[in-house]
Amino acid sequence: MKLKKLLSLVLSTSLCVSLAACGTRTDTNGTEKQAAAPEQKITVYMPSPAGLSDKLCQGFEKKAGIKVEKFQGTTGEILARLEAEKSNPVADVVILASWSDGLSMKQKGELQSYRPSQADALVNDWIDGDNQLVGYSASAAGIIYNTNITPELNADWDELANPRYRGMLAIPDPEKSGACKDFLAGYVNKNGWNTFQALAENGMKIPGANKAAMEAVTTGEVGILVAGVDYNAYEAIKKGEPLAIYYPKSGTIINPRPAMIMKNAPDTENAKKFMDYLLSDEAQQLIANAFLIPGRRDIKAKGTPLESIPQITPEWDNMMAIAADTAKKLNNLCK
Repeated sequence: MKLKKLLSLVLSTSLCVSLAACGTRTDTNGTEKQAAAPEQKITVYMPSPAGLSDKLCQGFEKKAGIKVEKFQGTTGEILARLEAEKSNPVADVVILASWSDGLSMKQKGELQSYRPSQADALVNDWIDGDNQLVGYSASAAGIIYNTNITPELNADWDELANPRYRGMLAIPDPEKSGACKDFLAGYVNKNGWNTFQALAENGMKIPGANKAAMEAVTTGEVGILVAGVDYNAYEAIKKGEPLAIYYPKSGTIINPRPAMIMKNAPDTENAKKFMDYLLSDEAQQLIANAFLIPGRRDIKAKGTPLESIPQITPEWDNMMAIAADTAKKLNNLCK
């Protein structure tokens, strides 16, 4: 008798498990209904500009029907968050404003390979050989100046050490701004430290990351922003701010912004769909409208065309090796 009851209990339990696996539920009237499928979502970490990030996430949600949970921050903030979450990974896709930081993540084995649709249309070398870093957009560091303070300016980087510019200079914090960090590493790798040593001695300030640095030159706290990201300047000029930007004749670093799928991504398949979307016609046009340089060769930039920007040829392995130290050294020099 006891054995019979035990068998009955086992069968009853098995039936309940089977129904749960089939996704059915019973309402208050005893009628079985199909349970709703769990909502699909991915988590993406993205740098500025915030308006572009919002539009990219909204466009993907509309096209794919997959919800995006977004963390917005500077490259430094994103990297700090990834470090804090190491034992419990959250991010599926990570986008940084620093190619060298992306290479560092690759070197640590934190990424997985995926070659998105339209990857063949990317600017040359804006996808690494293992398909782990995808340069879906890019920015360049230039010299931004307040035209109310300095009506005209075309000085090269080292010429800003002239005493006539004393107290007029600022630079974004390279430990927070990925674009500034990569520019600094590229410049120092090619030219050494003399220029930035002289700029620091000429009173160059570090007001904060890109946003704070731009505010300093827009308000007239300083007259000249060294290594300011170009898309910020174009957007401010569009709004009527008294600013101008140029790229010095000795060249700057074009910094592809890497989009990457994390090795421990909770949802790899949907992460791949997001990577595909980043290179779509729609997303690339949103990127151009935000004054970033589109990753695809066939999408026209709304700022200065890529081929018109004088460039320092990047040596990314060397730059990756020195980027953190150069950023820290500049902060110490400017204190």
